[in-house]
Amino acid sequence: MSNAQLTTSSEYDRLSIEAVKKVAPSVVSIVISKYLPKIKGAYPAPFFNPFFFGDVEEGAKEKIKVGGGSGFIVHPDGLLLTNKHVVFDPDAEYTVITTDLEEYPAKVVSRDPINDIAVLKINAKGMPTVRLGNSSKLELGQTVIAIGNALGMFSNTVSKGIISGLSRSISASLGEKGQMEHLRGVLQTDVAINQGNSGGPLINLDGEVVGINTAIIYGAQNIGFSIPINWAKQDLEDIIKHGRIIKPFIGLQYVMLNKELQKKYSLPTDFGAMVVRDHTPGSVAIIPDSPAEKAGVKENDVILELNGEKLTEQVDFSDTLQKCKVGENIELSVMRGDKKLKLTATLEERK
Repeated sequence: MSNAQLTTSSEYDRLSIEAVKKVAPSVVSIVISKYLPKIKGAYPAPFFNPFFFGDVEEGAKEKIKVGGGSGFIVHPDGLLLTNKHVVFDPDAEYTVITTDLEEYPAKVVSRDPINDIAVLKINAKGMPTVRLGNSSKLELGQTVIAIGNALGMFSNTVSKGIISGLSRSISASLGEKGQMEHLRGVLQTDVAINQGNSGGPLINLDGEVVGINTAIIYGAQNIGFSIPINWAKQDLEDIIKHGRIIKPFIGLQYVMLNKELQKKYSLPTDFGAMVVRDHTPGSVAIIPDSPAEKAGVKENDVILELNGEKLTEQVDFSDTLQKCKVGENIELSVMRGDKKLKLTATLEERK
């Protein structure tokens, strides 16, 4: 290896170290606790029930740690970002532990109704904060670093890798009850992300946060996913300005069409968002009294364009909708059978 290569490698390591030093003081551990029935008189389990270790003390409960995650401080007055699935349970209590081992009760200020993002608040002032980067400028092969509470035990664990993919689509579990959330446009990395890393920052070599680590694929090696930080910027602006996250709502379910679906179901078009219900019992394609219903959208309509923008698998209906604002009148170009219609919907705030 040449001296030039050695110098490059040394500079590369220096940049990584400096980036971690900038961000690490703002990374926190999030402890999830619940009050559960108290067990008394613990004793070896009887042969007929190998999972029973004691009697439940009637009416008594004790606070038990049931999970953990990560987060990072984005405002000196104690505002921080994490994943929605980390703080999904409304019956749980959340405690934030900083790098200097200070503990703070945390309140969930808001959960993003669309993305796997949540905003927490602790009662503190003058906290160290991260600098938010621009995730739209990320490139394949770019070096990134993840910092988080690995396995819920090892705080400020650092892992380094590259951006492996842009704009991936995944389905992620939100909690023990099996709720799933479908995420589009997420970043794929080969950074080692473990359970407990969720909610921690993904940073570039300038020490800027470019993503929020959100999911791993169990059984797969070197495949992790992060929410682009640009998604969270608008959430933070909403919180600071309005005290809540504001997202537009139209009230319909859909599937994006492509050539394969067109051929399989003999559809008149290979692009657009087809308004259909899912397979959930009681599901509806259009929510009653929603902006979509008021605009005259019908089940099996195909929305070809939103405000003149053609909708395709790459230009998803929901992603395009999120560019619009609550109260805005949007124009939908719709195919209904062999007819093309122009409909106008007034967006409401998603509750």
